[in-house]
Parts: sequence; C-alpha cells; structure tokens
Amino acid sequence: MKIQIINGPNLNLLGVREKSIYGDASFESYLVELRKRYSNIDIEYYQSNVEGEIINKLHQIGFEYDGIVINAGAYTHTSIAIADAIAAINTPVIEVHISNVYKREEFRHHSMLAASCRGVIAGFGMDSYRLAIENLILK
Repeated sequence: MKIQIINGPNLNLLGVREKSIYGDASFESYLVELRKRYSNIDIEYYQSNVEGEIINKLHQIGFEYDGIVINAGAYTHTSIAIADAIAAINTPVIEVHISNVYKREEFRHHSMLAASCRGVIAGFGMDSYRLAIENLILK
C-alpha cells in the first residue's frame, strides 16, 4: 500500500509557529512515528507553500497511489483549483486539520475541498493524520 501525505502552506513551520494551536512537534518528527507504526505501508511526504505545486502533485500521483491525506492549510478555504484536482483523480483523498477549525475564525468553517474528499478529520492534533491513514487502510 502506498499513501501520500500532502501538507500545504505554512505547515513547514509546525513545531515553531503558533504552538498553542499546532503543538511543538515538527511534522518530520511525527512522520518518523507514522512510518514506524505503519512499517508495512509506503508513506511518502510532500509539502509546498505553492498552490500550483500541490495541484501538480495531486495530478502526478492521483491515479497510482492507494490514498492521499491532505492538509491544504489555508488553501482549504480558498482553492477551487485544488478541489477540482481532487475531483479529477481516482485515488481517495482525506482532508485533515490539526486544529478544530470550527473553534477558530469563521472563515475557517468552510472547506472548498470537503465535497471532493472521502472525508474530513479535524481537531485531533497530529493524530488527525493517523486517523486518516487508518481509514484508508480499512477501505
């Protein structure tokens, strides 16, 4: 099984930015834990602050991987283009968020991506990624 995790803008700063919201661990350190836990799964990681690069990655892998876990950051609330890219591919996609976006600013309460995804997981910290992987394994 091959799963791609895609993180969007500003998520390269996890462990440094807004620790009260996102915690103090980097994603790279969490990724080590995920890969140990799921040693029988090929988990690849990609991060970009650029919308078009995220779209290109979705197009590149969206017909050959078993699942995609995406945290599009702020693009979740603005990007019709990423939503269209998700809708265009065959690989199932799960949208994740580290924070509970519904406890935050109102503009974060709407996802442009959710309708194109298998599901949405939010508010469980980094564990949101594990929960998404668990769903992809079961389906």
